[in-house]
Amino acid sequence: MIDLDRLRGRPVRAIGAGVAILLIAYLFVLPQLPGTEMSQLLTLTLMFTTIAVGISWNLTGGFTGYVDFGHAVWFGIGAYGTSILMSQQSGLIPQEAPLVPSILIGAVLSAIVANLVGRMTMRLTGPYFSIAMLGFFVFMREVVRVARPVTNGGTGLTLPPSLNRPLWYYVELVMVLALLAFSWWLRRTRFGAGLIAIREDEIGAEMRGIDTTRSKVLIFTFSAFFTGLFGGMWAYQNTFVDADIAFVEVRTIDAVMSTMLGGVGTVLGPVLGGAVLYWLREILWARFLDFHLIAQGLLLGAIVLYLPRGLIGLLRADSPLIRRLRGRGDEDEQRSAFDDADIREGGRVAIDPVADPVVDSVADPVSDPAVDPGAAR
Repeated sequence: MIDLDRLRGRPVRAIGAGVAILLIAYLFVLPQLPGTEMSQLLTLTLMFTTIAVGISWNLTGGFTGYVDFGHAVWFGIGAYGTSILMSQQSGLIPQEAPLVPSILIGAVLSAIVANLVGRMTMRLTGPYFSIAMLGFFVFMREVVRVARPVTNGGTGLTLPPSLNRPLWYYVELVMVLALLAFSWWLRRTRFGAGLIAIREDEIGAEMRGIDTTRSKVLIFTFSAFFTGLFGGMWAYQNTFVDADIAFVEVRTIDAVMSTMLGGVGTVLGPVLGGAVLYWLREILWARFLDFHLIAQGLLLGAIVLYLPRGLIGLLRADSPLIRRLRGRGDEDEQRSAFDDADIREGGRVAIDPVADPVVDSVADPVSDPAVDPGAAR
């Protein structure tokens, strides 16, 4: 049988792929263009960091449905792990450690702590997990402040200056693309299908033989590793860290907002949402300095109310916007309403595997052989 929805969605995917290729090519040649200033590269590098943290948060919050309100703690641990090894103000090691091993050790430290914490907190559900992670975030920030022999307390740590802006621009651009590729690949694996099954029905996933706690802790560890990796790179470029800038709540809020704005649980959602949110915040900060946080809060509320699927949802093959562009709005809306009614009468709401123009498939926790080993028989 020919899948008409998939055929209708191909032009949207083709246009999106073309725009993405042109944009990536432009980003790679941007530092070589005449007139490009170092301040522009620094701004884009910070945007890459925001996008990367959003993608990492989406691995847990989007794929498994566990909303982490303390995600910035992994960024801070990675930043401090790198800074402690490289700064001469820390009493942990007598001399400055090399850059790359320090960043990797900081990321591994974030992953180890996340694995230990996740074994306890990932057994919680709903708001209990979110509040537990928020509490751990505050706890770690206070630990950094009082551990003066290692972290230099509230004074902070100074790192060797980093002046090669184009190099770090390329490093973070490549790392964001690699993280995006990892997220895309993960959605198409058996393990990724299990994560989606946990999000849709965790009890049902357990009954199907999925070790839900192990899966959640593992993806939680991966998420912390990537976040800690970018935290270490940020610390070196910033040349200074203290508890108030490494462990800051706004970083978690940005990760949540960028993912929700782009599309929770999608591959490109955190990228699109992170870029839009970053530049929108810069505009608000420049024009409405005293009210930019209020505007950002109103934006979050508007996203929840009016864009529950995010910006990616506007590009879905079955979205009202795409239907109107094809001139089939009224007919498709009526057919969609009847289809939704038929699905609900069947006892559950199915997940459309072809609706997302970026992600080709979403695992069905009931019938997907990647989730249900018995279905393959």
